[in-house]
Amino acid sequence: MSEFWLISAPGDQENLQALERMNTVTAKSNLSYNTKFSIPDFKVGTLDSLVGLSDELGKLDTFAESLIKKMAQSVVEVMEDAKGKVPENLLANGVDLTSFVTHFEWDMAKYPAKQPLVSVVDTLAKQLAQIETDLKSRTASYNTLKTNLDNLEKKSMGNLFTRTLSDIVSKEDFVLGSEYLVTLLVIVPKPSYAQWQKTYESLSDMVVPRSTKLIAEDNEGGLFTVTLFRKVIEDFKTKAKENKFTVREFYYDEKEIKREREEMSRLLSDKKQQYQTSCVALKKGSSTFPDHKVKVTPLGNPARPTAGQTDRERESEGEGEGPLLRWLKVNFSEAFIAWIHIKALRVFVESVLRYGLPVNFQAVLLQPHKKSSTKRLREVLNSVFRHLDQVAAASILDASVEIPGLQLSTQDYFPYVYFRIDLSLLD
Repeated sequence: MSEFWLISAPGDQENLQALERMNTVTAKSNLSYNTKFSIPDFKVGTLDSLVGLSDELGKLDTFAESLIKKMAQSVVEVMEDAKGKVPENLLANGVDLTSFVTHFEWDMAKYPAKQPLVSVVDTLAKQLAQIETDLKSRTASYNTLKTNLDNLEKKSMGNLFTRTLSDIVSKEDFVLGSEYLVTLLVIVPKPSYAQWQKTYESLSDMVVPRSTKLIAEDNEGGLFTVTLFRKVIEDFKTKAKENKFTVREFYYDEKEIKREREEMSRLLSDKKQQYQTSCVALKKGSSTFPDHKVKVTPLGNPARPTAGQTDRERESEGEGEGPLLRWLKVNFSEAFIAWIHIKALRVFVESVLRYGLPVNFQAVLLQPHKKSSTKRLREVLNSVFRHLDQVAAASILDASVEIPGLQLSTQDYFPYVYFRIDLSLLD
């Protein structure tokens, strides 16, 4: 499953034993895979400031999740001809999202833990706001490009009455440079081909004999040329209309036709370049995850995956990629990393508010093995940690107990700090 549960419990002996019991039970019943989730020691500040941060972080969490969904969807849209390669372009710090989450470590360089929590949250908020602003600008430009290209493509795919003729006609189809003669294009219904051939010379005076030629057809009719004197154009149009022949308003302009063809080629090229897959292989290097200490580590520390280059290095080396795809890859990684840091901050703030001072708690990341096992996993966790909130736990386990004004269920309440990370939303 691509779903994770991020929980925390106080770090005293009783709760460390509860964590061990949880680990044993979930492993024995094959309910989830559990790993330690490292969170640094932050400057706590006042409880009032933590209450304010709790609300702000909740909103920032929702905003960050929405932003990375939009960016993932943008990658899908840009890579329309290579959607099978989308997952390999949605990475965080050079590794897949699951590996990043399960081996998360706080980025001390980007978000110094020694700063006040308000400053750290402000840095994250500004970073995500700037990414959103840039995303809107870049996707707007790309969508304008797509719209212009779609309009040109529609013009080339319509019937003879509406479609562009620049890719159908050629210079040889027209009399050009004449002061007196002009070549018109006439749409003739298929059943009327014979009538056209018999009557076009007599529809008006001054029509050049044997000057008609069929140059294109669709399901409804054909596009014929006819050459006549300029002075009788209006009369010819009137007589043609009376016979259900349609003169298409088109005059051959070599420069305009060349411009239209070049515009189509340019738009096709520009669109392709936005998501052109890089031929530059990413170099493999040592881990980019910085080391840091944790207060309590009862679950061990599994080996970390090897990460690739930093995002900025990948951006500078991805010369073979289109600019929009390259930007989306780099900034999706930045936004996703920021999102998981926000989750860590929420765990810290909520743990301090719930468990009190001094700060001492253990955060654990659980990955349910199956969708069908999540209900059982909730029951196990609520049972193991019911001592953290005896009254609320009792109301959950005993449906007959009612607490005025308190609505609780195993679906929406945990006696411990709990947050959910759902990566399936990015699939």
